[in-house]
Amino acid sequence: MPNGSLERYIFSRQGSVPLSNEKLYEISLGVARGIQYLHQGCDMQILHFDIKPHNILLDEKFIPKISNFGLAKLYPTNNNTVPLTAARGTIGYMAPELFYKNIGGVSYKADVYSYGMLLMEMVGRRKNLNAMANHSSQLYFPSWVYDQVNEGKDIEDATEHEKKTTTKMIIVGLWCIQLKPVDRPSMHKVVEMLESDVPANAPKPFLTHTKCKKMIIELIMQSYLIHQMTWTLHISLVVNMYKCRC
Repeated sequence: MPNGSLERYIFSRQGSVPLSNEKLYEISLGVARGIQYLHQGCDMQILHFDIKPHNILLDEKFIPKISNFGLAKLYPTNNNTVPLTAARGTIGYMAPELFYKNIGGVSYKADVYSYGMLLMEMVGRRKNLNAMANHSSQLYFPSWVYDQVNEGKDIEDATEHEKKTTTKMIIVGLWCIQLKPVDRPSMHKVVEMLESDVPANAPKPFLTHTKCKKMIIELIMQSYLIHQMTWTLHISLVVNMYKCRC
C-alpha cells in the first residue's frame, strides 16, 4: 500500500510525518467498519485475532485496509463462542479470555479488545506497553489514559473539535478493553459510538488497584529489560490481574 502501515505514523520514527487528530479519527472509524464487516458482513463471521497497527495498511488517501489474515478463523455467524486449541495474536493486543477461560468464552469480542488497544495507541501515539515510561502510572497504558480523561486534562495542540473526537476515541477504546467479553460492545456498537455522541463517563480499566498495578508494572519492566516477554509471563499477568484482591 502507498502509505505503508499505521504503525509508521503513530509510533515516533525518523522521517515519518505525524497524522492529525482528525485523520487518526477517520482511520479509526474506517478500521472499526472493516472489523464490523468481517464479523457481520459475510456468510461466515471472520475473526482476525491479530488487529494491531502493523496490520492496518493505508492507501494513497490514508483509507485503512485490514491485512494479514494468517491467524484468522472462520465460524458460523450464529456461534456466540468459538473453540480454540491455543491462544493466538500479538502480545499487548490479545484479549484476556484467550489465556484465562474463567473470564469468558472466546468470541468476536477478542477482536474488539484488540481494536480497543489499537485506539489507545493511536491516541497516545506510543505502544501500549512502554518499559521506558517516565512515570510508573504510564506503564499500564489504559489506566494512564483513563486518568487523563477522568482528570479533565486537555489534549495538547488540538482544536475543540479534535479534542472532542480524540476524547470519543479514548472512551470507546476503554469500553473495548473491558476485562470480561460480555462488558465489551460489538463492533456495530463501536461504529455507532464513533459516529455519534458517547456517554460522558469513561469506564475504568480493569486494573485499578495500586498494589495490583505495582505488581504488574514490575513484571512488565523485568520482562522488557531482559527481552523475555514470553507466553508464560503474559498468561501470569492476566491471571494475576483477574485474581488480585488488593
